[in-house]
Amino acid sequence: MSKLQKILVRARRQVFSEMVGNNPSIFQGEGYDFIELREYMPGDDIRHIDWNITAKLQKPYIKIFREERELNVVVASMLNGSVYFGSKRFKQDVIAEITAMLSFSTIKNGDLLSSYIFSDKLESFLKPSKKLFQVHKSTNEILDFDPLNKKADYKVLADTLFKRLKRKSLIVIVGDFFEIPDFKVLAKKHEVVAVIVRDRLEEKPPEMGFTSLVDPESGAVLEGDFNAQTVKEYAKKVLVHDRKLYATFRKHQIRFTKVYTDGKIGVSLRRLFEGR
Repeated sequence: MSKLQKILVRARRQVFSEMVGNNPSIFQGEGYDFIELREYMPGDDIRHIDWNITAKLQKPYIKIFREERELNVVVASMLNGSVYFGSKRFKQDVIAEITAMLSFSTIKNGDLLSSYIFSDKLESFLKPSKKLFQVHKSTNEILDFDPLNKKADYKVLADTLFKRLKRKSLIVIVGDFFEIPDFKVLAKKHEVVAVIVRDRLEEKPPEMGFTSLVDPESGAVLEGDFNAQTVKEYAKKVLVHDRKLYATFRKHQIRFTKVYTDGKIGVSLRRLFEGR
């Protein structure tokens, strides 16, 4: 079996049997009756103006209250150079499997699925669909994508989704998040969930002595003595970064989970959505 086939079989098995059981979807549950935002039009009730968004965008936006019968799920993958790494599995492969599981669950629940791939620009987009082939296509696009020398720009991601998505959506953003994103405005309009994909070695690397490393985003070569002290200082910086990342997500009411390349993806996703 090819890598794509293995990922699809494993993801489908977990969604349709092991992970979900008798539940229609990992997204099942109350709480997705959203408030939709749109630009103010003459005649609209000014009491419904969202002043925070209006001040941020310098244009008046109002809140629209309506019942959602169908969930619109958007899976956005950030594929920059750093996902081309892994001691057990490449982070890129894990992102593909996460996308497959979320996609199968969306289709199983009868909801609309759309998929995006970002780096420092919009790389790929699949329009909303309820067909199983959408799962195959979105997963394959992630596996086939070449992330080397690509940089992450979460502002591009947030701005693009804010402008493109007119209907209130559940947006699941998957990446390694070595940048601190600003999803404040996006999270005001949609429900945003973050899945952080990491390899344990990039958080706590071993002592390597004098080593040459290549930056997968820029191609630059970094040479140095990666001794005990250097590794300790690096691990501390990652810890500080992640604490700031988590605090930012909590501040903007974005739920999140972390998935390691040697971890159980289904368990992490189930806990994320069941604990909502």
